[in-house]
Amino acid sequence: MLNNFPLWPEQASTLAHRVDALYIFLLVITGTMALLVCTLVIFFAARFRHRPGVRAEQIEGSDALEITWSVIPLFIFMAIFVWGAVVYFRERTPPADSTEVYVVAKQWMWKVEHAEGQREINELHVPVGRDVKLIMTSQDVIHSFYIPAFRIKQDVLPGRYTVEWFHATKPGVYHLFCAEYCGTQHSGMVGSIVVMEPAQYEAWVSGNPSGPLSVSGEKTFAELGCSTCHRPDMQGRGPNLQGVYGKSVQLEDGRTVTADENYLRECILDPGSRRVKGYQPIMPTFQGLVTDEQINELVAYIKSLGDNQSGAKTTTRAASQLSGNAQPSGNQVQ
Repeated sequence: MLNNFPLWPEQASTLAHRVDALYIFLLVITGTMALLVCTLVIFFAARFRHRPGVRAEQIEGSDALEITWSVIPLFIFMAIFVWGAVVYFRERTPPADSTEVYVVAKQWMWKVEHAEGQREINELHVPVGRDVKLIMTSQDVIHSFYIPAFRIKQDVLPGRYTVEWFHATKPGVYHLFCAEYCGTQHSGMVGSIVVMEPAQYEAWVSGNPSGPLSVSGEKTFAELGCSTCHRPDMQGRGPNLQGVYGKSVQLEDGRTVTADENYLRECILDPGSRRVKGYQPIMPTFQGLVTDEQINELVAYIKSLGDNQSGAKTTTRAASQLSGNAQPSGNQVQ
């Protein structure tokens, strides 16, 4: 019914109706309170207006009235807080099996890299009925990835990853906007989210000749000499990266951190900031030497190194590709 109302945006994700329900509740509460206050102001102005011969009387406060107008708003505000927190945490917690897509924002375009290897500009093709996790960063200034029909918006920051996710519920083409003023051509930084039926999406994916993003990351890993130090046999000068993603890592300063996307990114660009315990600070920084797209490839590759022998074989293969045509660089993700 709401979709047929011309002033109401289309609902096309599982989060849309949750956000809308909370928004409607806020509108009803604030509208009701505004109407109540206006009604009481008019009533009291008429009821207690100045009349000739009538002396003003002191009116004592009412404890019951004061408790009532304190307790009722308290319960309303707590309901808003709890409801908003539930919606927020659901919106900010991607399901574990989400399809991952890397997004790089740049004045004034959106560059998209799928885990399967597809690359797009100002378009994002996704299947209907599947959880999609966006891992986003900016090459220059702060942008904001906003899809009105999905009711999601997330700032995209330079120097780090931010994450948002959605689950599209019906096929179609939906608007993508930058919701953060990012420069003179901010209004032109638009795009489209193309939601496809699963069969159509699989056909679209199969037309990509470049291969998965992790394979590109494996090549970059070898070209940069990372495999000379990050060896699966634990004999390298850097820590073994096999299965490190998502695990707890103990640092030299005694802290323990989780090896998420931002940790891996920071270790590539500023390896001395969070050095793994037991390893020397010999890894050079790659700040300015690798692009955001290459960082995405490296992160995708490291994430693909599971706790099995296939991951070890992959890293060994990368090392063999390097031997004979590159010099060891002492590179290590700390």
